[in-house]
Amino acid sequence: MTKSALLAQIITRLAADLEQLTSAALATHAEATDEENKAEDKYDTRGLEASYLAHGQSKAAEEAAQAVAQFQALPVRDFAADEPISLGALVVLEGRSQSHYFVGPRAGGTEIEADGQSVLVITPQSPLGRQLMGRKQGDTLAVGTGGTSTTMRIASVS
Repeated sequence: MTKSALLAQIITRLAADLEQLTSAALATHAEATDEENKAEDKYDTRGLEASYLAHGQSKAAEEAAQAVAQFQALPVRDFAADEPISLGALVVLEGRSQSHYFVGPRAGGTEIEADGQSVLVITPQSPLGRQLMGRKQGDTLAVGTGGTSTTMRIASVS
């Protein structure tokens, strides 16, 4: 799979998440403002709780929309073997196993299947992202998981 196809797949996933979040926020807003949720006494907080939930969902939808926009604006480019890792890099780490990561502006934790490989979106602000930024193909790094540290080698950057 090409990097542009991978990026398109990430954008499609994020756009679907945005649609779902927007739909949920609209439904919750409608519930919060519905006449049937009007407080019957001072202890009835159904409408208030629904409005808090609608606000939280609209914030999440806003963040998802920003993620979609940032990924759409991200230029697709290939990295040279001696070029430092930065935003837009597809990184393969090798250690006990092989792991694929895409360094994106947002949406860390989003997982995409590409050519039978799982690719995890990470951000430069994540612990692994901070370690990778500025490193080059062939460099090694210690990755801590569950209280143990594993030495990984940057097998490729594209």
